[in-house]
Amino acid sequence: MNYIRGKLKKIIFHNNESGYVVALFRVRETDDAIMKDKVNKSITVTGVFTDVNIDISMTLYGSYVKNERFGMQYAVSSYEIDKPTTREAIIEFLASSFIDGCGEKTAKRIVDRFGEETLDKIKEDRYNLLLIEGLTPARADKIYNSLINYNKSSEAILKFQNLGFSIEECSKIYNKFKDRIDEILGDSFYDLKEIIDFKKLDSIYVTNFDSSSNVRLYACFLEAMQILSYATGDTYYYREEISSTLVKEFNIVLDEDNMEEVLNYLQEMGDIFLVDRKVYLAKYYEMEENIANTLKKIDNGFGDKIKDIEEKLKDLEKRLKIDYNTDQEKAIIGALNNNITIISGGPGTGKTTIINAITKLYIEDKKLGPADIMESVALLAPTGRAAKKLSSSTSLPAYTIHRYLKWYKDSNDFFYNAYNKTRHRLIIVDEVSMIDIELFNALLNGISPNVKLILVGDTFQLPSVGPGLVLDDLINSDYFNFIPLNQIYRQSDNSYIPYLAKEIKNNDLSEEFLSKKDDYSFFQTKSNQIKDAIEQIIRISLSKNIDEKSMQILAPMYKGENGIDNLNVILQSIYNPPSDEREELRYLDVIYREGDKVLQLVNDLDNNVFNGDIGYIERIYGGKVIIDFEGNRVEYEKKNLKQIKHAYAITIHKSQGSEFEHVIMPISTSYYKMLYNKLIYTGISRAKKTLTIVGDAQAFARAVGNNYSSNRKTSLKSKIMAVYNN
Repeated sequence: MNYIRGKLKKIIFHNNESGYVVALFRVRETDDAIMKDKVNKSITVTGVFTDVNIDISMTLYGSYVKNERFGMQYAVSSYEIDKPTTREAIIEFLASSFIDGCGEKTAKRIVDRFGEETLDKIKEDRYNLLLIEGLTPARADKIYNSLINYNKSSEAILKFQNLGFSIEECSKIYNKFKDRIDEILGDSFYDLKEIIDFKKLDSIYVTNFDSSSNVRLYACFLEAMQILSYATGDTYYYREEISSTLVKEFNIVLDEDNMEEVLNYLQEMGDIFLVDRKVYLAKYYEMEENIANTLKKIDNGFGDKIKDIEEKLKDLEKRLKIDYNTDQEKAIIGALNNNITIISGGPGTGKTTIINAITKLYIEDKKLGPADIMESVALLAPTGRAAKKLSSSTSLPAYTIHRYLKWYKDSNDFFYNAYNKTRHRLIIVDEVSMIDIELFNALLNGISPNVKLILVGDTFQLPSVGPGLVLDDLINSDYFNFIPLNQIYRQSDNSYIPYLAKEIKNNDLSEEFLSKKDDYSFFQTKSNQIKDAIEQIIRISLSKNIDEKSMQILAPMYKGENGIDNLNVILQSIYNPPSDEREELRYLDVIYREGDKVLQLVNDLDNNVFNGDIGYIERIYGGKVIIDFEGNRVEYEKKNLKQIKHAYAITIHKSQGSEFEHVIMPISTSYYKMLYNKLIYTGISRAKKTLTIVGDAQAFARAVGNNYSSNRKTSLKSKIMAVYNN
């Protein structure tokens, strides 16, 4: 590979987290014909550096490329810090900022004494430095430690590069594990899964180490359990499931004796719990126990009741000109008179109306001013869009749970936790069906036990992506105040969406589902004509001023003729076709264009943008993309575009917690097992004003009758019952 050799002269930009650097580099020599005219000149270099050292001789490997915005730059793929060998180079190195406690005069005295063997003499014995006149033991220690650390970092980076990690990965590994390098290269290699994808980690281990070692076996065993959790939503497993996953994912075969040995070892190490035939990852076992115990503490906490609540509710009805039904009254009164209340209902059953009443009555009873409300009342949801919806409907601030608890992305910890709790006295959590065991555990850890906790959701929606079945387990334990909402509030005499939702929930689809209503249409068409039908509907909608901001296409899966990826290409060509006036950028096989509607795929607390948030590309320049998420503008490097997707069409899973004015939902037999009632129910319940279904009526009817979603294996319900029975 071609190289350039020289020194970094000036740092223009340095990202401490990733190690990415933009700098000026003075070229001293090169074997690259293209760079010959750059010798004795400064050029711009970019790349990932573990240690950024000005004026240290380095050899850089890479290529000279043109950046759209900044012109020619040398893109560094790897580098080496040159070992100083001449007398002048050694003096220069010792006098550099990298060696603490040694200026130029001291460096000259040291080299005068030891010559070209200087560095070896220092590393050989720190006390050799005491032979230098005027050098104190404290300064000798600083020089020695600096040199040793310098060598360690260089050696460590080289070792990890030789194993097969990229320079960027090496930088992350060294920055996080610099005090444990020898341990990591030994029995703790799989601890790197904190920052490196497990499959890549395992591949590197198999290539470089003993693939049959216990180090790998134990790590893969625990990873197999984690894979099971995210595939099934279970919080415990049976031996046969783990064995099957080990074979499928890692080609590891265990007989009964070996299985028993591994289970006993991992239990002794505290990584798992064994209860009868059940095998738990320790973290899920402990989370379920903690949730059960914490809920009982909250239930038994100091929760004051509102006096004359019935009269105050009647007064509120008059003022708001609302007539609450019996279930709504029970929900409002129960929420304000119990420490834990669960409210569940489908679309059109008045959940938002209830939340508004609860907050108004609480604020009025406690005589809370604006500042007091912020300190006493917290409205939460699992996603950014769900939080925005909650805030919009209540005219009060609402937050994602991650933001409320102040999540630290790097460590996956929270500022508010079991040792540092929030002080809000009324907490309402919406869309609870989406919350997995880990997030619910974190929430309960972070809040005071002296709180009124109100959990609102829809038990028939899709369960959480992560493990657990929190909402169902809490309800089925039968220990908490629970109010199901069944009465639907009709939007108009000819409205149908909430009734369709109820029919799907009850597996009892009426013939009305093919009839046109004020808020609903079903366009029957063959699978290969779905795309054309959607395009036609979109063009008609645009003529009625219904654009992509109020229209959302929801589909079950990404791949295939009627999959989301294909639909987004078609929809982009309609909503945002190529134009000389709009910049565009290709990432992998996707073209992003200014004006595009996009979906955030991961939580990014630093930029206040969350999984499921929808934004619009405002500007593309120099390989960067600016996306506007409802006034929050976030800049993405090209390499970070894996965090987004086009959002003209999105999955039903990603739509949870959101509402859209108008929804189009394609239904095709090609979606196979993705057509089941909870998925269809979740999709149609996202529509606020109109719902249009396009596709096969028989496939839709089969989906409504398909209770495919498997029952998750969890122990939260039984642990709640055990705690309350003690």
